Amino acid sequence: MSNLPSAHPHSKRLLLTGSSGLIGRALALRWKALGGEVIELAHKPRGDALTWHPENGELPARALENIGVVVHLAGETIGQRWSATSKKAIHDSRIFSTKLLAEKIAALPPAARPPVFICASAIGYYGYDRPDVVDESAAPGRGFLTDVCCAWEAALTPATAAGVRTVAARFGVVLAKHGGALEQMIKVFNLGMASPVGSGAQRVSWIALGDTVEALLLLIGRESLLGPVNVVSPHVCTNRELTEMLGRILNKTVKPAVPAFALKLMFGELATETMLADLAVNPRKLHEAGFVWKHGALEAALRHELGA
Repeated sequence: MSNLPSAHPHSKRLLLTGSSGLIGRALALRWKALGGEVIELAHKPRGDALTWHPENGELPARALENIGVVVHLAGETIGQRWSATSKKAIHDSRIFSTKLLAEKIAALPPAARPPVFICASAIGYYGYDRPDVVDESAAPGRGFLTDVCCAWEAALTPATAAGVRTVAARFGVVLAKHGGALEQMIKVFNLGMASPVGSGAQRVSWIALGDTVEALLLLIGRESLLGPVNVVSPHVCTNRELTEMLGRILNKTVKPAVPAFALKLMFGELATETMLADLAVNPRKLHEAGFVWKHGALEAALRHELGA
């Protein structure tokens, strides 16, 4: 997509949460490069952003004034050891914030509502051990992340019921040099400790950061896209393939696999539902919309993101 959507009078004004995160930073830069304006919502006071406190139901009244697009990417990081406290924070940060935005949008006069509300979700919706290939029509799986994703997407209901086009972007593993899983893998390689995990045969549904941003632009501009949309590459790899390919590109040695039981001892549920997850996800809706992945093949994606 080379242009911003133009049907709405305020289509160039994007309200964005999670702008300091991996995807949010990249989307904000791309949106501005295309001539758009980004209004950021942040939890901590910042001179260039509006402050909100969704846990208390607090959203500045002016946040939704003359907004053409809302993209909500904020949420407590998944990448931490899961305790009762951290799991509550992961859940509540997503559901409370999404529900607040959806309700505030629905409460606006119809003419003042932004026509599209894009909210992050995750392929964790499908669980962590699905033998079949899943697309957007698949039922939810099982596990903590599935429960979070189901509640997260359900929190969009007030905006959907008010006639706003809502999209739940179910992100796979986003590959980028700075941030996310790939950055952590590079750190482990630099320590000389990189290896596949578990059997290494578990399937990984991934997408390059650049393609992630372009997919979001398509979701914003294409009125026929709504509901859940899988934001992944059409080419699934295995954990072993990802590790070995990265080792070749970095010219680093790959160690023998770390046993699954060791990861579960160290990280508990987090290991089971993320590092050891086996999910092959099909981006059917993006395919049907004619989306073209610039970096859909694993090696090309890694070399592009790493500048190798």
